[in-house]
Amino acid sequence: MLHDEGGAGVPILLLHGLMGSARTWQGQVRWLREHGRVLTFDAAGHGRPAPAELTTDAFVADLAAATARIPEPMIVIGHSMGGLHGWMFAAAYPGRVRGLVVEDMAADFTGRTAAHWAAMVEAWPQPFADEAALVAYFGPVAGRYFRDSFRRDPDGYRLHGEVATFRDISEEWGTRSFWTEWGRLTVPTLLIEGEHTITPPGQMRRMAGLHPAAEHVLVPEAGHLVHDDQPERYRAEVERFLARVLREAPETAAGV
Repeated sequence: MLHDEGGAGVPILLLHGLMGSARTWQGQVRWLREHGRVLTFDAAGHGRPAPAELTTDAFVADLAAATARIPEPMIVIGHSMGGLHGWMFAAAYPGRVRGLVVEDMAADFTGRTAAHWAAMVEAWPQPFADEAALVAYFGPVAGRYFRDSFRRDPDGYRLHGEVATFRDISEEWGTRSFWTEWGRLTVPTLLIEGEHTITPPGQMRRMAGLHPAAEHVLVPEAGHLVHDDQPERYRAEVERFLARVLREAPETAAGV
C-alpha cells in the first residue's frame, strides 16, 4: 500500500483522491524526487480491503499505521479525499507532518448526498476496452486518471473497488464537517483550488483565513484534477511552497 518512489531527504507522501490510486501521481513523482524521498499510498478500499467502518477517522488510522516507521516529519500532499485525510492526519499527529498541501478539498459538505453520483458510476459501461475508450468516455484528463486508477483485466479496465464503498466514503462527508480538525492545524499549508472546483464557493479561501500558516491559490482554467489539468502551474506552486518549508527547521515547520 505504501510505495517508495525514490529520491532522498525529507519524506514527501502523496495521497490520492476518491476512486484514485498511487499511480495517479506518476506525472509528479519525477520532479518531486528533486525535493525529497517520494512515497505514494493506496488508500484502503482502493484495490485493497476497506475498513470495517467507512469513516474518515478509520482511513486516517490506516494511514497512520502504514506510515508509522517513517522516522521524520513528512510533507503530505493530498488531492481531494487525500487532502482531507492529510489534514486529519496532521491534526491527529502534528509531530509527524512538516508541511501540507491540500488540493481542491473543503472542510464542510454537510447536506450533500452521493446517491445520484453513485447511480451514474454504476451505469458506466465497464469494462473499458483500452485507454482510448477511457479517454473517449471521460475526456483526456479524467480518462488518464482512471487509466492509472482502474484495475486492468484481460478484457479491459474496471473499477478497482466497490461503488458502494466509494459512495459511502463520500456520503459521510455530507453528515459532518471537519472544521474542528482544521482549526487544530499549525503546520505550513498550501491550499490549491481549481477554478472549476467541487468545493462550496469561497470555502477554501475561508479555510486559509482561519489557518495562521496557510495560503490559498486559485488556479484558472483548472478543474478538480488541478495537478493533471494545469501541471505546470501546480508544479510551480508546490515547488515554491516546498522551498519555503524546507528552509525552515523541522521543529518550526511542524509547529512544535
